[in-house]
Amino acid sequence: MFRFDDPAVLALLLVIPVGFWLRRRWGRGSASIVYSRVDQARAAATGEGWLVRWVPTMLRGLALAAFVVALARPQTSIATENVLTEGIDIVLVLDVSSSMLAEDLEPNRIDAAKLVASDFVGGRRNDRLGLVAFAGQAFTQAPLTFDYGVVQRLIAELDVGMIEDGTAVGMGLATAVKRLEASEAESKVVVLLTDGRSNRGEIGPVTAAQMAQALGVRVYTIGAGSQGTARVPVPDPFGGTRYANMRVDIDEQTLTEVAELTGGRYFRATDAASLAAIYGEIDELERTEIEVQNFTRFEEQFPLPLGVGFVLLMLELVLVQTALRKLP
Repeated sequence: MFRFDDPAVLALLLVIPVGFWLRRRWGRGSASIVYSRVDQARAAATGEGWLVRWVPTMLRGLALAAFVVALARPQTSIATENVLTEGIDIVLVLDVSSSMLAEDLEPNRIDAAKLVASDFVGGRRNDRLGLVAFAGQAFTQAPLTFDYGVVQRLIAELDVGMIEDGTAVGMGLATAVKRLEASEAESKVVVLLTDGRSNRGEIGPVTAAQMAQALGVRVYTIGAGSQGTARVPVPDPFGGTRYANMRVDIDEQTLTEVAELTGGRYFRATDAASLAAIYGEIDELERTEIEVQNFTRFEEQFPLPLGVGFVLLMLELVLVQTALRKLP
């Protein structure tokens, strides 16, 4: 942002041309030079004669204009923002079991989930984000942080096979709740995505939901997968990869119970577009009015026009004493 602290001073710019006009109109003296030849008089009125008359005047006028601009105190601003409330703490929980390679979501479930989750992280403001990945076990990939770039990078690094295979939904949710245990945020949220039913882990999904309920954590659950069957790449015993049709088996009843127990909602994503829409809806549901204080600090910029004015004034003085010197 740019401004003049005293813009009224700029009105003096109008005085400069008026002053020069009055000086030219009324300030002529009675001195004269007698030329012995007419062609000498004509030469004085053109060429170098024009430079002698007008260049010093223009330089002085520009110097005065620069001084007026400096006197008006030009300033540039630096704005800062202080967030007064803590916003929302959100932990994303993503299933990375082998079934997430199914291609009923474009290009497959795991890549679609990673893309939409990364966009969700990039759209948050003033909220802390965390990341938990689970398959047969659950691990915290990113603790709660404001560094959205780090969370997005860790989401991009998630892949099937990085954790022992299986679907430990309860362990994934319990790990996320543990990350929120010490949170003092106004709202605490878990967004959990899976494409199956829990078959591993010491803690079941409902038990983990009860833990979340006790800590005031709201859980949104997402079942990712189309209806019927889905094509899944599987290793070929003779080398390479072949495809098999796998029955889509999402425990919607349990995921619904988990969400409702904590005051959240269950969503079903049957394709990439509906998955993006679900994250968009959660994004709108979990928006908090953030009270902020804006501070603006202004930096003085008058030294620049002041310096330009002095340079132009010195240039005029040098020229009238050398190259543009004229007879008195």
